[in-house]
Amino acid sequence: MTEDRRDEAGPAPQPPLPQGPPSTRVDKWLWAVRLVKTRADAAQACRGGHVRVNDKPAKPATSVSPGDEVRLRLHGTTRIVDVGHILEKRVGAPIAVRCYTDRTPAPSPSAPPQAFAAPPRRDRGAGRPTKRDRRQLERLRREGLG
Repeated sequence: MTEDRRDEAGPAPQPPLPQGPPSTRVDKWLWAVRLVKTRADAAQACRGGHVRVNDKPAKPATSVSPGDEVRLRLHGTTRIVDVGHILEKRVGAPIAVRCYTDRTPAPSPSAPPQAFAAPPRRDRGAGRPTKRDRRQLERLRREGLG
């Protein structure tokens, strides 16, 4: 009889986190830990007031260090993360998630799902909708949701 021997050491050890400086720019860090797709998107979010570091509005060059709280409002949701490790270069997703602690509250199950439909577009110069246009829009919305 042969014994079934399995590796009881558990999962493979994770690679060490790359050494980084004591602090870095918030736009660079958001991009490096993959919370935004591009560094330009991170800088634009900072300039638009969608990023806060320790409850203060952050500019792209605002410095972050381990222990700081970063709030990022993106695509209608707010992410709350604690900085755990500083990165300046973009890394793979398995390493990136180890560099912060996500404290974003889970959405409540009783809350209705958010609809991200864009408001109807009007031709430039068309001005304010007439009473008839408004009634037609209301009828469309009512029939579309019902």
